[in-house]
Amino acid sequence: EGLSNPSSPYRGYYFFTDKPNNWTSFFSGGAWNEYSGGLYALHLFSKKQMDLNWENPAMRQELYAMVRRWLERGVDGFRLDVINYISKAQGLPDGNVFIGDLMEFRGIEHYFHGPRLHEYLRELRREAFAPYDAFSVGETPGIGQEVGRLLTHPDRGELDMMFSFDHLETPGHVRFDEYEYDLNYYKSYIIDWQRNYGADCWMSLFWDNHDNPRMLSKVDHSHRYKTELAKLLGLIQLTLRGTPFLYQGQELGLGNHPFTDISQLRDVESINKYNALCETMPPDAAFRRVAAGSREHARVPINWSLAEDNEILAFYKDAVSLRKEMVYEPIEFFHEKKRDLLVYRRGGYLVVCNLSRGEIAAPKEASGAPVLSNYAEAPGILRPYEGRVYS
Repeated sequence: EGLSNPSSPYRGYYFFTDKPNNWTSFFSGGAWNEYSGGLYALHLFSKKQMDLNWENPAMRQELYAMVRRWLERGVDGFRLDVINYISKAQGLPDGNVFIGDLMEFRGIEHYFHGPRLHEYLRELRREAFAPYDAFSVGETPGIGQEVGRLLTHPDRGELDMMFSFDHLETPGHVRFDEYEYDLNYYKSYIIDWQRNYGADCWMSLFWDNHDNPRMLSKVDHSHRYKTELAKLLGLIQLTLRGTPFLYQGQELGLGNHPFTDISQLRDVESINKYNALCETMPPDAAFRRVAAGSREHARVPINWSLAEDNEILAFYKDAVSLRKEMVYEPIEFFHEKKRDLLVYRRGGYLVVCNLSRGEIAAPKEASGAPVLSNYAEAPGILRPYEGRVYS
């Protein structure tokens, strides 16, 4: 209706113009879709996901009413997709070409932390979430720790939690690079966040989600240590301070799917990426790049016929039970400079992890019999991707 009727109130619900700026879409190409009569509308993602104009008060009120309808039905809360992109710079100015080339997305500096973002989130909480005591977790790419505190500190009345993506790639890499992830980077990341994010802020803890390849495969391409590594990732996630989000199949040790051809993919981002890469490289090389980072790996149907006593699933259940005993305990890290070794204490428990595929000496703090381990006991050494919890 907004497209066909210039007088419709819905014309103001979206970004329509006859003079589009130079912003690009996250799904490749320009961020503006052209309609008849020289009219364009903004879509940072798919053309089926046109950006809403949060400057419009009527649009915001209709959106809040939609949220309330779901909460009245008993929904406990919402995950808010790329929520930090809702506020755009006034006038939608052109993106800086240098920044666009650097970030691969032109215009991002004008909306990744927009001028009215905090205002909109406070209003959303006040008018929709707060009356129902509902939970909100925001997907917030590129925000970082400092702004993250502004978004999630309870005194500010915005989000309860957020998803930071800073840990999903090691420095110098992007999602479509072919490389093996070094868990030592995660060690430095998590120590920083657990220590400095703030005592009143609460972390989300995750390895996998619907937009990324499986971390199990990113760390170990060979899957030689699939079972041990799957258990280790779960052990770390379930014993740190924060709320763990388990993505379907992670508790079963699912890795990347062995795609062999672009025809097997349905994700618009992957297909557009492949077509763009084919302009500068052979199709097989383009497909390897796309397969390395496609989110399709996390979207294939799950084989629910797996046995209920699956070894990895059973380990996750044990780790969840153990987590309940340390949820609100403080965290203290040891051996911070020791490569491949992650050690921390949560209340009456000590967690010891080998982040590598080699053997390393167990730290002196590791004594007695572990209450949970992904290997049979072997004092003195930590085997590849071994994780233990001591009481």
